[in-house]
Amino acid sequence: MANLRLPVLQDPPAPSSSRAPGSGSLGKDGRRRRPYPADVSGRFTRARRIVHAGLIVLWAALPWIPIGGHPAVFLDVDQHRFFLFGATLNAQDLWLLFFLVSGFGFGLLYLTALLGRVWCGWACPQTVFIEAIFRPIERLVNGPRNVALRRAGGPADLDRAARLAATHALYLVASFLVAHVFLAYFVSLPALWRMMTTHPGAHPEAFGWMLATTALTYGAFAVFREQFCVVMCPYGRLQSVLLDDDALVIGYDERRGEPRGKTTAEDRGACVDCNRCVVVCPTGIDIREGLQLDCIACTACVDACDEVMDRLGRPRGLVRYDSLHGLRGEPRHVLRPRIVVYTALLVVGIVVAALAIGRREPFEANLLRLPGPPYTIEEGRVRNGFELHVVNKTSAPATFTLSAEREPGVELIIPITEVEIEPLGSRRLPFFVVLDRAAPRRERPLVVHVASGAVVRDVRAPILSPGGGRP
Repeated sequence: MANLRLPVLQDPPAPSSSRAPGSGSLGKDGRRRRPYPADVSGRFTRARRIVHAGLIVLWAALPWIPIGGHPAVFLDVDQHRFFLFGATLNAQDLWLLFFLVSGFGFGLLYLTALLGRVWCGWACPQTVFIEAIFRPIERLVNGPRNVALRRAGGPADLDRAARLAATHALYLVASFLVAHVFLAYFVSLPALWRMMTTHPGAHPEAFGWMLATTALTYGAFAVFREQFCVVMCPYGRLQSVLLDDDALVIGYDERRGEPRGKTTAEDRGACVDCNRCVVVCPTGIDIREGLQLDCIACTACVDACDEVMDRLGRPRGLVRYDSLHGLRGEPRHVLRPRIVVYTALLVVGIVVAALAIGRREPFEANLLRLPGPPYTIEEGRVRNGFELHVVNKTSAPATFTLSAEREPGVELIIPITEVEIEPLGSRRLPFFVVLDRAAPRRERPLVVHVASGAVVRDVRAPILSPGGGRP
């Protein structure tokens, strides 16, 4: 039992010659060295905690906030209905998803050009959930960094096993709660409560999604953690092309800090080589080695260094938010060709999206031919059967009026000329066109007018007959 190593914490107890501090969570041999960052306090840490708490509260509250009689965000995949901050969409509006996804992606590029990886450190769900929920659980059970590393380097005993079990049990509880909030976006809250209070066999699909989401949440936030940012996230891999020397980054002022040394040493820079910036880093890097892919701009190293500078009575800002130009003592240019091009493209995208959304109609109408033969012949007359599919795309009931252009020799049979359709509902309305078999070839198709309020839409379909054929 004395040689058993439980995988509760895999951090190195202290830097050694074979494992230098700040080399990141991935070693040169490809093995993971799980960081256990130290606690840090400061202006940026306090601001991030407020932002993270606000984002989690907003995320959890959106399914509860009613707007227009529906939740602020409700993606009813089962009924093909989607409610987004008062807007009502259905399956026919999925093309609008292009503007949402492309707008988010381009906005991220624009934000990166201006503020660097502020998304990663302040708003990315991976960072928010880890720092606001899962990291506090880890510290609550295992203690601060020095205590946790001492336990990790000690013998495997009952205390370590109990703490390991407690940590991962709380991780699972947190993942379970996150999964249920996530499920509320796709299932109404009354339905979710009903599912939670009944047997899982009554709703196996939803139960399966809940288990899958719990497993993914646990894997991402409790196990994989910083490896998602370092290994999987494509955004981090694109930093070399998204950033330039004028974008804001977290950086080390080498001109001021080097050469490093103790406070009593002469001809030394401001950096006392305390490694405080390293031990607080959630990805285990040394910011003094320069801009790195692993850096998520969380500002923990900024607060840690400022704290040390305050104790030494030296100016803050040895590690700070700045551009690479600024860190070299050169002026930073906010307005530059990249920003001008991005701004122009952003304006064009907003205009195109506004025009496309403004042209969205409150209903859909499609004229289809009834299943079966294209036409039937009875007593010398040809009958074409059609079906009008009308979809109400609004969140209120709507009345639709049907009419058609009547021509000599053509008889229209429309059983229902006015119909009321429930919100986001649809109706299929049959009608028939009858004409003589000997009628000459028709050059014009059938035109049906569908009106709802001031909106009128025309739908067309060819009239077929053995003597004329398709016009």
